[in-house]
Amino acid sequence: MEIAWEDVISVITQIKGYLVFIGVMLVALVVALVAVKKLEKPLKGFVRLQSVFAFLLVLVVTVNAICLGPMHNTINGAMAKMGTLTEESVANSRDVIERVAEEGIVMVKNEDGALPLETRSLNVFGWSSANPVYGGSGSGTVDASTAVSLLDGLENAGFSLNTELSDMYTEYRSERPVIGINQEGQDWTLPEIPAEDYSEEMLANAQEFSNTALVVISRAGGEGSDLPHDMGAVMDGSWNEPGTKYLNAKYDNTSEEYADFEDGQHYLEPSQTEQRMIDMVCSRFEDVVVVYNGSNTFELDWLDDYEQIKGAFLIPGAGATGFNALGKILTGEVNPSGKTADTWVRDLTQTPYFHNIGSMTYTNVQDMLDAAKAEWEAADGVAGFVRYVENIYTGYRFYETADAEGFLNYEEAVLYPFGYGLSYTEFEQSMGDITTDRDGNLTVEVTVTNTGNSAGKDVVELYYTPPYTNGGIEKASVNLIALDKTQMLDPGASEALTLTWNQEDMASYDTYGNGCYVLERGDYAISLRTDSHTVVSEQNYNVAETIIYDESNPRTDDVTVATNQMQSAEGDVEYLSRADGFANYASATAGPTDADREAKAEILANGTYDPTEYNKEEDVMPTTGADNEIELFDLRDADYDDERWEQLLDNLSIDDMVNLIGYGGFQTVEVTSVGKVATQDTDGPAGINSFFTGSYGTGYCSESLIAQTWNEELAHEVGLGITNEAVDFGFAGWYGPAMNLHRSAFGGRNFEYYSEDGVLSAVMAVNTIQGAYENGVYPYLKHFGFNEQETNRNAMLNTWLTEQSARENYLKPFEACVKNNDGEALAVMSVFNYIGNEWGGGYAPLLNNILRDEWGFQGMVLTDYFGNYGYMDADRAIRGGSDCMLGTTGGEALITDQKSATSVLAMRQANKNIMYTVVNSVAYEDYTPGTIPVWMQIFYGVDAALAVILIALEVIVIRNYIRKKNSKITVETVEE
Repeated sequence: MEIAWEDVISVITQIKGYLVFIGVMLVALVVALVAVKKLEKPLKGFVRLQSVFAFLLVLVVTVNAICLGPMHNTINGAMAKMGTLTEESVANSRDVIERVAEEGIVMVKNEDGALPLETRSLNVFGWSSANPVYGGSGSGTVDASTAVSLLDGLENAGFSLNTELSDMYTEYRSERPVIGINQEGQDWTLPEIPAEDYSEEMLANAQEFSNTALVVISRAGGEGSDLPHDMGAVMDGSWNEPGTKYLNAKYDNTSEEYADFEDGQHYLEPSQTEQRMIDMVCSRFEDVVVVYNGSNTFELDWLDDYEQIKGAFLIPGAGATGFNALGKILTGEVNPSGKTADTWVRDLTQTPYFHNIGSMTYTNVQDMLDAAKAEWEAADGVAGFVRYVENIYTGYRFYETADAEGFLNYEEAVLYPFGYGLSYTEFEQSMGDITTDRDGNLTVEVTVTNTGNSAGKDVVELYYTPPYTNGGIEKASVNLIALDKTQMLDPGASEALTLTWNQEDMASYDTYGNGCYVLERGDYAISLRTDSHTVVSEQNYNVAETIIYDESNPRTDDVTVATNQMQSAEGDVEYLSRADGFANYASATAGPTDADREAKAEILANGTYDPTEYNKEEDVMPTTGADNEIELFDLRDADYDDERWEQLLDNLSIDDMVNLIGYGGFQTVEVTSVGKVATQDTDGPAGINSFFTGSYGTGYCSESLIAQTWNEELAHEVGLGITNEAVDFGFAGWYGPAMNLHRSAFGGRNFEYYSEDGVLSAVMAVNTIQGAYENGVYPYLKHFGFNEQETNRNAMLNTWLTEQSARENYLKPFEACVKNNDGEALAVMSVFNYIGNEWGGGYAPLLNNILRDEWGFQGMVLTDYFGNYGYMDADRAIRGGSDCMLGTTGGEALITDQKSATSVLAMRQANKNIMYTVVNSVAYEDYTPGTIPVWMQIFYGVDAALAVILIALEVIVIRNYIRKKNSKITVETVEE
């Protein structure tokens, strides 16, 4: 997120009346100064000074009116007095990050027991070894200024490094090229030093230093732009992302002799320079270990092409201290226990989504949007779309199902399955009998025994395989259902882990039949696996009769029955089906045709939306501006349905409601009529990152690394650690955790999200937000929903997907967080993109019908950054389920319909949701009413000082005028 030119324009628009008034007064001043030339002294000088004083007085009064009027909330947020981090919080954060990395780094190769390394002398190759990826850019930016570098981490573990290599990399280039939110565009250059630039002397010195080499390759991602899947287009300049501001993608070749990439290649495979460097290293060294440092799955099948490559590790952004863990793992001080959170395939171009990512835009929308000219201009002349054609078959769900159907050769397609990871020791897992209770809860005890020679931890993964009827409800053959992780087990030690889930969790969403969840009769194979593909043992759980979860029999954790709500988002799209062994794979997964590029439905835009057309005659205008003796603090810990809320809400004026809704950017504003204090909110998922207040915390590791721990306790510690720092600074709300899925390996914000799997993501997210609750901080679950693509995200990105895939995959983490929040007040952040043909921030089927009605959500929904892009509409937002606009400058974030009962009732409900969340947070733990913000105290002090100065000057001028006038009269009398 960023403050862009649209924000500046919005501010100017709001205060243009004041600016015009100042301009008129300035003209009047000039006229007065010219006009007084005809006057005689001393009157001429007196009138001139009075004119200047009058203008200064008008200027001061007008500036006061601006700062205390339309700009009050913006200034109040930016000038908030913030606290500072405590040493205790920072020390805790750095410890947590390192422990996450110890359990999140995944070892995917260890040939001949080469790891841990015996040598303590190490040659480290690759420019990224000196410039690794600590996180991403945008809201999830990591401050690396105090981070332990990769090389530092190795040295801290006791390795002696060949500094001739690292010095060369540092001198070659000191900073990583800029990607993400960058007005100048994306620089995808991979600044690797060509192999021919390594001198023979340097290589000979390296071989003499050690026969072991570590090769580091990194890939970074950033908010605002997805990773290129067509490097040929980037390099020839034809790559473009219409609808975003971040164009001009470029790549500078590192050699004049060859191109780093050719047509048909993508960013997630080795560049030519990287490949030649790997060839060079493997030709010189007997023992080579590869480190891939990135959150986007990379093509690594080449690891098996070199007998010299004995080991390999996967390390997403490591944050402030994560690279210490790499050193400890290489020495054997720490035994790796991480598991992959995604499926690592051999060829990303053969994935089901590959032809349906990137910039796809409609060709016939200009006529459709003629009534929305402002929106058309804001979207750079395009309306984008993305089709989730793979349906429910994301990640391992596709590959395991395709393998079961005989559709592909699994070993040729998949390199590392989901949930895969190696250890320095061996484990044996045994599965007890499945037990059930009358409520449909299933329980399995899994005993894990360390049968190896070193202490370590192991992950337990339970999956289910549902009965499938050809052509029936779509079902993946393998689905994660429960997980856990052992404590540290010494050799020979065992631990019994109890895993529990409900049979309802295995139900499928039957969109086209019953329009609700259905648990079909038959055998459900419950399998214990070491990854999504490798079965340890399996038992059947039989469902005797099909269970339909309709209105007469809703799922036990739904407030109202889950029924079809989002079919409008399915559109005219062919989706992948398992029927007849994925018979429609070619047609469903093909890229969009010319016909697909013609929008089939009206894109609902600002210019085509009149809120008054949706007013309800039966709505009655509520009371406003009452003087009931109640304030917000009185409702702390009160039920959401407490009748006193109505008395409190009656006290609100229209202006109160408009301001609380419209100025929600990194804050919630003060409302004096009900004693609501102003609060501060902060980015980001990887640690406190507030450009708005200038507060930056410890850089946490990427969520991908957290997910690779498969450890819910560590996820809880992350939530606790980040919000410890939030409380230190004085933040009550935290824009995190982020829990969209890794739909595509090329997702620009994959570093900010956990996994390709909704269940693993849910476990991580639920435990993270529980950590936030302990500190009284309300987390904003984001981005709700279907924000898996950055390309064209501000170009009315029409996102088309099936309701089944939405519910079974993409909404899982959000649903789990809402249903497992133990009554705590939550917040949710919605999205930039459209859901179907409606903006997600006003999409009632999701925000009202599913989130609130079905799941029982109580709290506030915040839009994503309200940058006045031209298609976000505050009126539509509050009627469609959003409560607060993430806006800092007003403009389009302010409600326009302030007179109809329908609109005022919607504003009233939105205000309640915001205040319910805030009053139950840390903001009211030490509540002191009546405090005036420091900036206003200073402002009033300056006003008082200016008043004294102006009065003093006025007295001096008047006295001086009287003296001169009297002197002139005396002179004239004498002359007479």
